[in-house]
Amino acid sequence: MTRIFLTVLAASASFATLGLATPASAQIEVDITQGNIDPVPIAVPDFIGTDPQTAELGRQIADVIRADLERSGLFRALDPASFLETQTDIDYEPTFADWRIIKADALASGRIVRDGPDKVRVEFRLWDVFAGKQLKGIRFSTSNENWRRTAHKASDAIYTALTGEEGYFDSRIVFVDQRGPKTNRTKRLAVMDSDGHNPQYLLGGSDLVISPRFDPASQTVTYMSYETLPAQVYMLDINTGRRERLGSFPGMTFAPRFSPDGSQLILTMVKDGNSDLYAMDLRSRSTKRLTTDPGIDVSGSYSPDGKRIVFQSDRGGTPQLYTMNANGSGAKRISFGDGRFNSPVWSPRGDKIAFVRQNKGKFAIGVMDPDGKNMRILTDDWSVDMPSWSPNGRVIIFTKETRGTNGKSELWSVDLTGRNLKRIDTPGQATDPAWSALLE
Repeated sequence: MTRIFLTVLAASASFATLGLATPASAQIEVDITQGNIDPVPIAVPDFIGTDPQTAELGRQIADVIRADLERSGLFRALDPASFLETQTDIDYEPTFADWRIIKADALASGRIVRDGPDKVRVEFRLWDVFAGKQLKGIRFSTSNENWRRTAHKASDAIYTALTGEEGYFDSRIVFVDQRGPKTNRTKRLAVMDSDGHNPQYLLGGSDLVISPRFDPASQTVTYMSYETLPAQVYMLDINTGRRERLGSFPGMTFAPRFSPDGSQLILTMVKDGNSDLYAMDLRSRSTKRLTTDPGIDVSGSYSPDGKRIVFQSDRGGTPQLYTMNANGSGAKRISFGDGRFNSPVWSPRGDKIAFVRQNKGKFAIGVMDPDGKNMRILTDDWSVDMPSWSPNGRVIIFTKETRGTNGKSELWSVDLTGRNLKRIDTPGQATDPAWSALLE
């Protein structure tokens, strides 16, 4: 067996990746454009444990992997009650005929080995059942309490092996947790795993924050705080808890977004009654004005290469989407459909721009090419807003609010097909989601 060790450092744990075999050519074909139209059936037995504690951990890890893959819409996790073979050692090839009978295209089998009082080693192998070949072999070493991250990393490895694209499960979502009636609602900064588990408050007390946004290059977020007036803009390192005030911007309409390399923020400031986009250099704290049109220019978002910006402007009479070069030149309108367009966000893949459209009393989440072509509405409802992309650019998380005085604000996700629409559990009401890059 070819053994290749890669060391990956992460918050609260370290992982080592081990290639157990040279990957074979996959016979499985996963169409990543079709969502849940024809999901690939995959079997994920409970991981084998060497004692009752590791056996329970193996069951929990397999549960998370099955849920991750199901949530993507690309896979159908088979019911463990249907499995004909009970594996006791993953070092031997499975009985492929038994897995073909239950129509599994892929099999992910694993085990948990104790590495010490507080550490475990998680190993799994991914098999192409019909080709009878191993596709992937991975080993993770981590602390006992970090088992959920290990499961998400295993899900990402499976997703990548079967789709050819990067996964998105081992990531975080920052959001605003809301409690209380609409007339007296607290808004606190919180973060959770991509599946809604492990929610944590990031600040103490009643934060009164809005619009958190992740740095694509780190686990730092920027947000606006109304703890004191005028509104303040902060940066917060989630891993260390270090908070830094960037300044007071009384006329800013929306919270800033990071550039792809994390060196700049793009934000809206109101000066002399005019709303324009500015770039802030985070080293010098100097700002550079990017737009000078008399219209209202807001909601800037960088392309992943940092060369272009998409933004919202009413310079043509109604709110529409425009792109321009990162220095502010070459502004060009890209939205021409019915309705008002706002909240644009460039995909991390660079191929799409997500947006919110308001038309005929309804709001919709949609996507279009950077030149405005191939516009598609993914989902609509009474009120949907604040889209944010998954790290691999295949899923969008957003805020959905139900109608009425007792209406609730919830987080939902939808994939690029528009068919895989799911609600994400949060402790209370939630708004303003922002997806992090993959954790390291």
